[in-house]
Amino acid sequence: MVQKGSDKMPEVDAIRAQLFALQDKEYQVFYSRLMPTLPPETVIGVRVPLLRKLAKQLADTPEAEAFLQELPHFYCEENALHAFLLEPVRDYGIALAATERFLPYVDNWATCDSLSPRGFAENRARLLPHKPELLPAIRRWLGSDQVYTVRYGIGMLMRYYLDDAFRPEYLAWAAAVHSEEYYVNMMRAWYFATALAKQPDAALPWLTEKRLDLWTHNKAIQKAVESRRIPPGMKQLLRGLRSRS
Repeated sequence: MVQKGSDKMPEVDAIRAQLFALQDKEYQVFYSRLMPTLPPETVIGVRVPLLRKLAKQLADTPEAEAFLQELPHFYCEENALHAFLLEPVRDYGIALAATERFLPYVDNWATCDSLSPRGFAENRARLLPHKPELLPAIRRWLGSDQVYTVRYGIGMLMRYYLDDAFRPEYLAWAAAVHSEEYYVNMMRAWYFATALAKQPDAALPWLTEKRLDLWTHNKAIQKAVESRRIPPGMKQLLRGLRSRS
């Protein structure tokens, strides 16, 4: 791949050069197929463990700070690196501001799903939400006109609000998202499948009463049936709830 020219600051160009030094051309072909929404020329071909290692090396350096301020990025791996650089941020306010600044530029499901600053959780081991203030942010994201911002909002509900912090109305928040976008609706289905595992009493009526659109209904059932977290009896019930209309 020919590296795209840049008029960015030297620190950012240096990081881009580091990414190209890690390029695996066979992986570039493979990964491009996983990212059908991205032009192949925007995928360098760097494996995720190497991206995470580079993020750790760059953490808290002036180069990383310069890189985080330079948006938009051109390459998929630059966006992934951006997400991984935000992961260790523990201050809630800084994490939220940095996330909201970055979200409009997120253009693929992998970057969206890997963006998880530690500042959003009080207890990383139990994934407890940091503050009630995160919920208004999630509502804003759910109402966005940006595909991956909406997907991110649903993902945050799934990550932080299906355990101790769960409330039944959060199911309605996810169900109220109406979109023609595959990557939004897939996350909605994933959310309800996970809810069936973690909050079955609250989630199951959404399937038995067919409150969801047909595609999300069936996809949530499919993902739940494939999950190891769903007991056999529940799987049998769910199989009987598949619908054609």
